[in-house]
Amino acid sequence: MTVKTYDYKNLVVQLEDAILTVTFNRANKLNAWDDPTLDELTHLRKEIYGNDAIRVIIFTGSGRAFGVGADLEIFEQYTTPLALRRRGQRLTRFFEDLEALEKPVLAAVNGLCVGGGLEMALACDLRVAADDSRYGFPENKIGITPGIGGCVRLTKLVGTAKAKELILLGEFIDAQEAYRLGLVNWVAPAGLLLEKTREIAEKLSRKAPLALGLAKNIITNCANMDARSGLALEKYAQSILVSTSDHKEGMNAFRGKREPRFMGK
Repeated sequence: MTVKTYDYKNLVVQLEDAILTVTFNRANKLNAWDDPTLDELTHLRKEIYGNDAIRVIIFTGSGRAFGVGADLEIFEQYTTPLALRRRGQRLTRFFEDLEALEKPVLAAVNGLCVGGGLEMALACDLRVAADDSRYGFPENKIGITPGIGGCVRLTKLVGTAKAKELILLGEFIDAQEAYRLGLVNWVAPAGLLLEKTREIAEKLSRKAPLALGLAKNIITNCANMDARSGLALEKYAQSILVSTSDHKEGMNAFRGKREPRFMGK
């Protein structure tokens, strides 16, 4: 087992075998994001894109929250609409990069997952919820609205009517309701959250990385294109994958009745 740690302050980042676990580490602030946190996320992006040893990424939070979004002081520090848009664009770009990343990204959601924290979870591919976690968009209580993808991604995930209910009322829902709506994929006991998430991540890490990456890319883009274009994208992806070493390894492993050893080539 190989473990590598990274030198961050507001994030705890550890690469164990092929799984990178990122823990938001401002528990005293319910993992609210300040500017140094954004700087660290921007730096982390280079690692998750550039390091082929990373096959799966897990995001989670320390303490009582997965995340609650921006520090409220941010809205007082950035006093002009342009300044706020510029700051918001940094997170918007990071979330878009997570969606475009051809690696599975999981959220292990503990405790409070609200506002920007929920927007972060929605930008991940799969979500595992602690059974005591809670979800919501309470922005309208301070006279604003989700501003870094919450409206868009929530609508695609749960539908227009339910998205309006959750955002306009601003009320919280529990893990079981989130599961019923399709907002999360699994619910696990709080004490076993990371164990369950890592179990899923380990399964993903053993699969063919190029195939997973292209499948994720197709599914993400199909939400914004017509069926004919989606079918064409599938055919192009398949034509690329059949020429890879991983495809040959998969075929040989199938014929030899053994587990494949994919190399991402």
